[in-house]
Amino acid sequence: MKHITENKSTRLFIILGGFFVANALIAEFIGVKIFQLETTFGFLPFEYTLLGEKVSFQYTAGVLLWPVVFVMTDIINEYYGKKGVRFLSFLAVGLISYAFFMVYLAIALAPAAWWVGSKESIGIPDLQAAFQGIFGQGLLIILGSLVAFLIGQIVDVWVFQKIRTKTGEGKVWVRATGSTLVSQFIDSFVVLSIAFYFGPMLFPSYGTPWTFALLLAVGLNNYCYKFLMAVVLTPVIYFAHSRIDNYLGKEKAQELKEKAGM
Repeated sequence: MKHITENKSTRLFIILGGFFVANALIAEFIGVKIFQLETTFGFLPFEYTLLGEKVSFQYTAGVLLWPVVFVMTDIINEYYGKKGVRFLSFLAVGLISYAFFMVYLAIALAPAAWWVGSKESIGIPDLQAAFQGIFGQGLLIILGSLVAFLIGQIVDVWVFQKIRTKTGEGKVWVRATGSTLVSQFIDSFVVLSIAFYFGPMLFPSYGTPWTFALLLAVGLNNYCYKFLMAVVLTPVIYFAHSRIDNYLGKEKAQELKEKAGM
């Protein structure tokens, strides 16, 4: 009897699932950093007006990985169906929640006196404050991000399968890109709505709620970036399909795809 890891389809699911969860977890933690897109590439910052609000190309560092997460969703959906994606999505949310819980416990630990000022020579006078500032993201942002991720995944799977039913096995780019564009649109607005619009309305201690115009402007600005990335990453999906089909063998790959579409 073969060991579970000797089964190619099972091994592939473990690899894809591990990469999926790891990307989702990393994206949550690096998301605390806001970067300027133009400056990153050596250009001067550009500011423009959208819906009466001034916005610029500033994004959370998490956008580096979230498009990859949604591409991974489509690849897993293609071979393991909605049940496979749903299982990994709930697993990712559970592990991310667990990770944040452990981080908050770590923040609460009393720091060693020598450690607090140990990085003062490189411009970090209080390492405990820095640790808390980086890892201690606001609860509303964490909640908004997790809810947005889960809803985005569910929508992505649903749209993917609907398009697959209409197009059949062909036109991979239509269902992959189409489902990502729809789910990323929802994801962009859910996290901002919870963290900066509805959340502060319900809990004033978290700050002043954004105006609805600002919510729309920032959400559309973020979505434009994700839209572009979804299109740019489309060839990656075809490359991944080719490699997976070669790894599994065409017959086994086709068998998985047929089961996934049921």
